[in-house]
Amino acid sequence: MNARDSNSGVTLKERAYRIRRNAVLMGEVQGQGYVGQALDIADVLAVAYFHAMKFDPTNPAWEGRDRFLLSNGHYAIALYAALIEAGIVPAEELETYGSDDSRLPMSGMASYTPGMEMSGGSLGQGLTIAVGRALGLKRKQSSSRVFTLFSDGELDEGSVWEAALSAAHYKLDNLIAIVDINNQQADGPSGQVMGFEPLTEKFQSFGWFTQRINGNDLAAVEKAFDAAMTHPEACPRMIIADTKMGFGVPFLEAREKNHFIRVDAQEWQLALEALEAWRVS
Repeated sequence: MNARDSNSGVTLKERAYRIRRNAVLMGEVQGQGYVGQALDIADVLAVAYFHAMKFDPTNPAWEGRDRFLLSNGHYAIALYAALIEAGIVPAEELETYGSDDSRLPMSGMASYTPGMEMSGGSLGQGLTIAVGRALGLKRKQSSSRVFTLFSDGELDEGSVWEAALSAAHYKLDNLIAIVDINNQQADGPSGQVMGFEPLTEKFQSFGWFTQRINGNDLAAVEKAFDAAMTHPEACPRMIIADTKMGFGVPFLEAREKNHFIRVDAQEWQLALEALEAWRVS
């Protein structure tokens, strides 16, 4: 079973639009949230779930599935939006986002949400966990892959670089990591809080097959995933995705600080209209 969309008639752009729309509708429930991140990473999630990964929406715990680990737990709204589009989470639960007893809390919790592979809390842990999962699958001689998404702010954490060393040491060619470079974190621009460039050369020097792309260019994202999955060398694969916070909604893109946003009641509809305009562009 897999989620490849080549015969579904639904384009990846349509999937990305629906993921963005789901995220905006969830944000409207609370009037605030990490909506900017959901908009910037939707293209990556569309390609991951509807082109690259194998999974069974009726059985999220299927042993043969690929695993998607969300390290940056505050991006949960983005992953929920993808899980709803994938049919793993019922669409009607969208309206419960962040509410008491919801299966969609504001930070990702594996014990609450079908399809959520890890709980996100302290940042910098996802790549480490992904290394362990990938190594375990290798030892079970499984053909499944581990995909993990983490943020540029997490590059501040030493655990990320220890995991990068370990992944190369164990030749984890079943591990595909994506780092979202939107250059924003709670303390300010990520590159000013802790300089991390030249990032491509750093991961290459650690032994990773590394690509850097425009993460809001669907064709580039698809090409990068294909290259990562078919690369012949026994090494882990890194996709560095440069993205724009609030992508697809110009008035959110323009905000100087949109790490955590509050949107006026009348602006949610404007955001949906902007996404519709992007959809047909």
